[in-house]
Amino acid sequence: MHDSQPVIRPLDASTLPDFLHFFDHDAFADNPRWAFCYCQFLYVDHNQVNWKARTLDENRTAACDRVGAQRMRGHLAWLDGKVVAWCNAAPRPMMHSFDDEPVADADRIGMIGCFVVAKPYRRRGLARALLRAACDAFAAQGLVCAQALAQRNAGSEAENHFGPLAMYLSEGFVVQSEDDDGVVVLRKSL
Repeated sequence: MHDSQPVIRPLDASTLPDFLHFFDHDAFADNPRWAFCYCQFLYVDHNQVNWKARTLDENRTAACDRVGAQRMRGHLAWLDGKVVAWCNAAPRPMMHSFDDEPVADADRIGMIGCFVVAKPYRRRGLARALLRAACDAFAAQGLVCAQALAQRNAGSEAENHFGPLAMYLSEGFVVQSEDDDGVVVLRKSL
C-alpha cells in the first residue's frame, strides 16, 4: 500500500541525510552514468569547472558543503516513509551554470533546475507536487517569477530531467524562448 499524498520538505541540514541516501541508492538506479551528479551540475560555472572531470565524491561533498552553507536548495518528496523524488529549485544567482546567460532580473527569479524521481514512483504526480512546492517557496522568499527549462522532444525519461513541457504549461508557465536544440525556456509569475 502506497501513501496517497507525498510529504514535501525543503532540503536543509535536517533532510540532507535523506537526500544523500536517495542519491546514493535510488535516484539513478536506471541511469547509472548520471549517478555522480548529486545535482551539482547547475551550481558550478562550466567556464571554470571541467564537469566531465568531476567525481562522485567531489559532487557529494560539494552538495553537503552547499547545503551546510545554504547555497543549495530544493525539495524532497517522501512516500512510504522514504525519499522517492527531488526537485532542484533555487534562486537563479545560486545556479552558476547560468552566469554566462545574464538576465536583468536574475535576483528576482527562482530557477527550477531538474527533477529526479525514482523509477518505481514515476507518473504519480510527484514532479507536479514538487514544482508547486518550489513555486510556493519562491513566492515566500519574495521572488517574482519562476523560470524553468524543458526539452520539447525528450525521447527518454532521462532527457525529461528538466521536467515535462506539458506539466509546465498546465501549471501556468509561459514559453519565453526556444533554441535550435528544442530546449524551451519558460516563466511563471508568482
